[in-house]
Amino acid sequence: MELQVGRVVIPRAGHDAGRYHVIVALDGGAVYIADGRRRGRDKPKRKNPRHLAKTGIVLSLSELETDRKIRAALWPYQYGGADAK
Repeated sequence: MELQVGRVVIPRAGHDAGRYHVIVALDGGAVYIADGRRRGRDKPKRKNPRHLAKTGIVLSLSELETDRKIRAALWPYQYGGADAK
């Protein structure tokens, strides 16, 4: 699994560790993640890819258009009990 825009990840380090996020941008050796709540699409968190656990889920670009759509797409994994592995 490679890192790509739309991939759902779980940070392993930092204050956001353990919460589901989605990659919204790639920049050289860093990725930018958002969850639609604490970190919105307009101000994503820069993370080192080594600090991220990848899941097998890739969201479509239409699901990444707004913070509301990002929250809706991540909700089943964060709160609904869906298996994201």
